[in-house]
Parts: sequence; structure tokens; C-alpha cells
Amino acid sequence: MRALLGVVTAAALVVLTGAGPAVAAPAASGDDGFTIEDSRVTESSGLAASHLHPGVYWTHNDSDDGPYLYAVDSATGKTVARVTMTGVGRPRDVEAISIGPNNEIYVGDIGDNLGGSWSYVWVYRLPEPKELKDQTIRATQYVVKYSDGARDAESLVVHPKTGRVYIIDKNEDGGHLYEGPAKLSASGTNIFRPIAPIDLWATDAALSPDGKQLAVRGYLGGIDYDWNGGKVKRLEQLDVPLQRQGESVSYSADGTKLMYGSEGSGSSVVAEDAPGGGSGKSPSNGGSSSASGDDTGSPTTLKTGAVAVVLACVALFGLSRLFRRRR
Repeated sequence: MRALLGVVTAAALVVLTGAGPAVAAPAASGDDGFTIEDSRVTESSGLAASHLHPGVYWTHNDSDDGPYLYAVDSATGKTVARVTMTGVGRPRDVEAISIGPNNEIYVGDIGDNLGGSWSYVWVYRLPEPKELKDQTIRATQYVVKYSDGARDAESLVVHPKTGRVYIIDKNEDGGHLYEGPAKLSASGTNIFRPIAPIDLWATDAALSPDGKQLAVRGYLGGIDYDWNGGKVKRLEQLDVPLQRQGESVSYSADGTKLMYGSEGSGSSVVAEDAPGGGSGKSPSNGGSSSASGDDTGSPTTLKTGAVAVVLACVALFGLSRLFRRRR
């Protein structure tokens, strides 16, 4: 999908809420949000807070770029390093990035916008560089297949304690959390198996630094889950900002913020407080969403009648059908 979906999404939310999107004030203090200034980053599709360099976030383009990762200084929005991965062939549809134990970066070349046309996808692993400069780093490439057939996915997380890799498939009717092998093999095929349902058309996800909470975002909202050893339990809706095309999410390095990114040139990254301060504790505000299967917010926010709701849903459903097989 491209910017058209974001435009219509914004229009639909206006219909549903009776208000347009709030204009975010510019910020330059890192975890308060920032704008990606690099003109080479036009399709920022994943986001991960650096473990070695405070205030730095790693991102990458969706497709049509190359084996590149960009380190962005959140205080200025400027790229302070571009890493070129070698040993990975030509990436097809890079959708996610996560950092696991031992400061290892994992990159998910897992997108498949043609509805499962690729029999396998790839995950790349490389060490986070200790020095921020343009450089080339050799990565390990892993072949990934799903136990129940090929599928599109945009969300990859690595557990911060165990290093196990998980993928969430992207399905308009909700997807599943897929668990990889305890240790990925570079010489064989790594089979990922579904272990829990996810009630969202997921565009990205992130695990809290303590590994106790899973944040999953979509175009219109997000859900906070108790990790629960991978048997995730829904807690509440996330306060996801309205963006042109909401594509990425990352916890800040200290776990207190959720950083939401979007595609497009000069795209913004918006910071919101993480539920429970990222501590893995359930929020105390009596979050109302655990019983709701809807990802657009509490029904109390709706200010229009049933007709407007139906029309908006029909519009979104039609667009999803139109674009589901396109980037």
C-alpha cells in the first residue's frame, strides 16, 4: 500500500470521530519524537532503538533500495551512519527490524504483498556496529518458511532474553504470532509455527526491553499484549497517533515510550507513553479495550451515527481488497 490508503484512513477517522488529525508539534529531544531528514529514506518500514548508541534509531526502506540500514539521531533526525549488509543477496521486501541479545540486529525481509507468492522469506542477522559511520557489515541470512503456507508479514520481534525470533503475519481479519526455532539455522530452512492469534491487521510490533509486553500496531490503532511466554493475552488499546501510513513501532531504549513511525519522505516518528511504563505491568487505568476486537478506539469516541460508521467500514474494506496484493 502507498499514501492513498493513509489519506483515506485519515478521512475515515474524521467521519468516525468528528475531528481531523492533530498536528504534532515539532520536537528535537529524541524520545519526544523526531522527523527523519534523510532524503534516501522514503519508505521507512521498521524502527528499532539502538542498544549501543543512546538516542539513535535504526530504520530501513521497504523495497527498491538495497541492503541498507540507516542509523538516525533522534535529537536531529539526521542519519549518522548507513550500514550496507553483505552476504544477503538482493532484499525483496524488507519490513521489520529488531535488536536482540548481545546487540544483534535482526532484519525481516518478510513482506509478500502478492498474497503468499514466495515459498520462503528471509531474516538477516548482524552485529550492531560499535562505531557510527558508513560501513559494510557481513550479515547471516536465514531462510524462513511457515508451517501453514506462505503469507505476507510486516512484523518481526526478537525476545530480549532468549533471542528467539517471532513473526506476526499481516491479515485484514487478524493474524497470528509465529514462533521460530529456539536457534535459527543458516544451513537449513527455519519453520515458523503459529502459537497465538493477534486481533489486528498488523504492520509492525515490538517487545518491551524486559520482554514482558508486546505492542502491535496497525494502520488505525494498536493493541498491548501481556507476553505471557508467547501465549499472549490482550490488555488494552494502544494510543496510536494518526499518521499518513502507520508502518513501524519501537520501544525507546528505556522502555518508557512507544515510538510510532510512518512511510514517506520526511516522515515523522511520534512518541507516546508506553503502557505500564514498559515495565510489563498491566496499566491501572482500567483499559477498556481487552474485550473489544476493534482497533480504532473505544466506542465512546464515536460522534456520528450508525450510517457513517457503516459507510466508513465499507470504504476501508473496499480499499483493503484493492490494495491487498499491492505494495
